[in-house]
Amino acid sequence: MTIINIGLLILGFAVFGRSFGIRTVYASLLMSGTLQLLEVICPMSGPMTSQPLVELFFAVGLPAVGSAILFNLDASSGGTDIIAMILKKHTALNIGVALLCSDIIITVSACFAFGMETGLFSVLGLIIQSLFMDLVMDNLKTKKCFQIITSNPEPIEQFITAELHRGATRLHGEGSYTHEGKTVLLAVVSRHEAVQLRNYIHKQDPAAFMIITSSTEIIGKGFRGVN
Repeated sequence: MTIINIGLLILGFAVFGRSFGIRTVYASLLMSGTLQLLEVICPMSGPMTSQPLVELFFAVGLPAVGSAILFNLDASSGGTDIIAMILKKHTALNIGVALLCSDIIITVSACFAFGMETGLFSVLGLIIQSLFMDLVMDNLKTKKCFQIITSNPEPIEQFITAELHRGATRLHGEGSYTHEGKTVLLAVVSRHEAVQLRNYIHKQDPAAFMIITSSTEIIGKGFRGVN
C-alpha cells in the first residue's frame, strides 16, 4: 500500500496542489502505519465472524465514512481515492461513481485471482461503498434553506445576523387572498442553526409561515465557491 500510494501521491500533488498533497500524505501515512501496527497488536488468522455479508458491510461502510469526511475536507486517504478525485474534477461524475469507476477493474480481477465467490462479494462491496459514500457526502454538505413570510421581519433579521452570523435577503410580497403586504425573508443556515432559527421564529411570530428545505449545493459567500 505504501509503495502504490507514493506514486499516486505524486500524481495528487501535480493535479491538486500542495495543500491537498500534504493532507493526503498525512492521512495515507497514518492509515498505512495504523494497519501495520494492528497487524502486530492484534494479528488475525481468519475472519472475525462466520457471516461474510456482515463483515463486508462493516469493512466497506466504515472506510466509506472516513473517505467521505476526507473528501469533504479536500483531502483523501491516498490510493485510488486520488484517481476518483481526478475523475470527479474533470467529469460530471459524483465522488461515489468516480470511485466505482477507478476501482472496478481491480475489483473484477478478484474474480480471477481469488475465485468467483470472493470476486462477487468484492464487486458488491464496491457498489455499497460508492452508494454509502455519496450518502454521507450529501449529509455532510446539507444546509437548510428558509423562506419566511412574516409581518414583523425586524426581530427575525436581527436574530439571523446577530445570533447566527448569517445573511438574509428581504423580499416584499402580497397575500393573494387578503392582498395584505408581507415580507419574505430568505436565509440559508446549517442544520444546527436551523433548529435555533425555527424555534425563535415560532416563539417570536407564531403567525409566520415557514418553508424549510434541504440543499447540498450552496455556493456563495459564507459557504463555498465554485470548484
